[in-house]
Amino acid sequence: MGKKKKNNEHRDLLRLAGRVIEIEEQGLRATRKALGRQFIRAVEIFKNIRGRIIVIGIGKSGLVGRKLASTFTSTGTTAVFMHPAEALHGDLGLLAADDAVLALSFSGEADEVKKLLPYVKNTGVPIVSMTGAPRSLLARQSDVILRIPVKREADTLNLAPTASTTAMMALGDALAMALMKAKGFKKEDFARLHPGGALGRRLNLKAKDIMHQGKANPVIRQDRLTREALLVMTKTRSGAVNVIDGRGRLAGFFTDGDLRRRLNARGAAFLDRPVREVMTKNPFVVGPMTDLDELSRIFKNRPFDNMPVVDEKRRPVGLVDERDLL
Repeated sequence: MGKKKKNNEHRDLLRLAGRVIEIEEQGLRATRKALGRQFIRAVEIFKNIRGRIIVIGIGKSGLVGRKLASTFTSTGTTAVFMHPAEALHGDLGLLAADDAVLALSFSGEADEVKKLLPYVKNTGVPIVSMTGAPRSLLARQSDVILRIPVKREADTLNLAPTASTTAMMALGDALAMALMKAKGFKKEDFARLHPGGALGRRLNLKAKDIMHQGKANPVIRQDRLTREALLVMTKTRSGAVNVIDGRGRLAGFFTDGDLRRRLNARGAAFLDRPVREVMTKNPFVVGPMTDLDELSRIFKNRPFDNMPVVDEKRRPVGLVDERDLL
């Protein structure tokens, strides 16, 4: 009986969790349908300001605001979060005439935000609001209103900010991504702003930074025997070897995969033949300045795990192994 009761409790919890997600999905769908001219106006305002986006909000909306300020800044639009209560005690100095304000309040009637609004209006900066109450004081004081038409929160009491904050977060992310596109923010810009961590390495490091080069670069002339190519691969601890012509340019590529396939098909006799007879001619190559993000994409979409790195004269200056990306 006790086990049955516990199982029923577990099912009830899972149903509740599913209902929460369903309600939040409904809020997201409604917010998407509400997108229109006001969203475009918000993008235009934030695109054209010379200063920063000053994000304000209190409580859960404030927490969303902090995240959005970080997202804007990391995607090419400088933004800072200004706590409305602290702003009334000196932090209003963060706001300058070249800035714009993004105010978050689902009710549009948060006391701290309402108290701050007259002072923000006095600066003459444009105010964009995100709110679920288009007739609220915040909405009336705003130049642009981004509606969050969430009908109910996801908690059983319909009180805790849940569906509304999810929709607010998603709408803010949509605004940041639209600004990225409108401002022509590129991968190179993203790399410049994210130098640290795994993401920074992927975008900032190049093939030249991780490739096998110098004495570790496996190279052999095309007239040498295939067994000699294997010795070069073993000595350099590589899974492939760059094959060059008499001018030092890349003529082909021979990999341990090529070796296994030919052993299965023809036995070991080919090991005493010139490597030019078994190499892959005109292999796929990359340049030294190819970034790790592009290298990762290439390895993912092509059936090999080694690539020659060549210079502008097609001389093999290195070799990149997929394992090096790890």
